[in-house]
Amino acid sequence: MQTPTTSGSFRWRIVALLFLATAINYIDRQVLSFTMTDEVFRKEMLDLSPNSVLTQEATDRFRVLYGDVDAAFKFAYALGFLLVGWLIDRIGTKRGFSLGILTWSIAAVLTAFVGNITGLRWARAFLGLGEAAIFPAAIKTIAEWFPRHERSFASGLFNAGTNVGIILTALVIPYLILQFGWRSSFLVTGLLSFGLLLFWWFTYSKPERSAKLSADELAYIRSDVEKMPRANVSWARLLGYKQTWAFAIGKFMADPIWWFFMSWLPDFFNSNDALDQKLDLKSFGIPFLIIYVVSDAGSIFFGWLSTQFMHWGWSANRARKTTLLICALCVVPIFFAAQTSSLTVAIALISLATAAHQGWSANMYTFASDLFPKNVVASVTGIGGMFGAVGGILLALLAGRIITAFGYLPMFIIASCTYLLALIIIHLVLPKLEPVKAEELEKSSQFI
Repeated sequence: MQTPTTSGSFRWRIVALLFLATAINYIDRQVLSFTMTDEVFRKEMLDLSPNSVLTQEATDRFRVLYGDVDAAFKFAYALGFLLVGWLIDRIGTKRGFSLGILTWSIAAVLTAFVGNITGLRWARAFLGLGEAAIFPAAIKTIAEWFPRHERSFASGLFNAGTNVGIILTALVIPYLILQFGWRSSFLVTGLLSFGLLLFWWFTYSKPERSAKLSADELAYIRSDVEKMPRANVSWARLLGYKQTWAFAIGKFMADPIWWFFMSWLPDFFNSNDALDQKLDLKSFGIPFLIIYVVSDAGSIFFGWLSTQFMHWGWSANRARKTTLLICALCVVPIFFAAQTSSLTVAIALISLATAAHQGWSANMYTFASDLFPKNVVASVTGIGGMFGAVGGILLALLAGRIITAFGYLPMFIIASCTYLLALIIIHLVLPKLEPVKAEELEKSSQFI
C-alpha cells in the first residue's frame, strides 16, 4: 500500500519536544534510585545518627522500606493514569499535560525537604500522581500530529527520551550528591521541571492552530481519514473491548520489569558480591551510559522496524507482533546477569534487555493509537498505564523482600520470561489487531 508523501517536517519538532519532556520526567523519577546508594541518605531515612555504623541488618531493613516507598509512587501513578487520561481527553493535551508537569515539579522540590521515610513515601506518591501525565499526553500528541503508519517510529523516538533522562541522572546526580549532599539532587531536578512547564506551555499547540505548519504537511497528517466519536466514551465502555485488554495486559506484565531495572540496578551493581567489580556513586556514570545508550538505540530501532515491516506491505498485526516477539526473545538471557562474575557481561545482558523493553514499549504504545480513535487515545493509554502501575506496585512490594531473602536471581528470572508470556496472552486475547470503529463507540456510549 502506497502512503502519501509530504515535503514538511515540522511534526518532527513536536517529537523533539516530547523527547525533552520524557527525559526530564525520567530524571525526576530516577533520582531516588541513585540517591538510595548514598550512606548519609540511608541513615537519615532510618533515623540513625550520622556517626553510626550502617549494618547489614539496617541495609536489609532499608531495602524493604525502599520497596514500600517505590510501591507508594506506583500506587499514585496508577491512580494518576486513570485521572489524567480522562482529563487530557476532555481539556486537551496542552492544559492537561501542563497540570501534570506542575504537580510533579512541586513534588520533586518537596522531596529535598523530607526528613524520614514517611515523608519520602508521601513525596514520591505526589510525584507519581503528576508523572502519570507523560505518556497519555505524549501518545495523544503523536496521534494528533502523525498519520498511523509513522506512529510507532515517532513513539520510539520520543520514548528514547526515557533513556537519555536516566543517562543524565547517572552522570549528574552522583556528582551533586558527592559535592552538595543528597538534598541538592531533588532540588535541582525539580527546578528543571518548572523550566519544562514554561517551555511546553509557550511552545505546544494542536496542528490546526500551528502557524509554522504548512498546509501540505497538515493534509499529510490528516491523510488517514480517521473518524472520531462525537460523544464522550466512559472507562467502563472502553474496558468492554478486547483491544483495551490486549494493551492493558502488555503494560501490566512488562512495565513492572522496566521499573525494577530503574529502581534496583544501582543497588544491584553496588551490592552484588559476585561481580568482579562493584559500582558506587563515583563509578556509576559510564556503565549506565552504556546501558541506556543501547536502550535508546533499541527504542528507535524497534520502533523503526515495525514501521519498516508495514512499508514492506505487512499488516499492522503481523508487523507489531513480530517486533514484539523479537523484543521478548532478546530479554530471555538476562537471568544470567545475576549469575556471572563479570561486570562487563552483566552490563551487556542488561543493555540488551533494556533495549528490548524499550522496543516493546514503543510498539505497545502504538496499540492505543492503532486500535482507537484519536479522541479516546489518552483514556485508553491511561487505562493501560494504570494496569502497568498496578503490576509495578505488586512487584515493588515483593522486590525488596525477595532480594533480601534470595538475592537478585529470582528477579532476573521473572524478567527473562515475562515478555514471552505477555505476548502469548496478548495474541490469545486479540488474534488480529482490528481497530474499534468510531460509529461503534458512538452507539455504545448512548447506553452508558
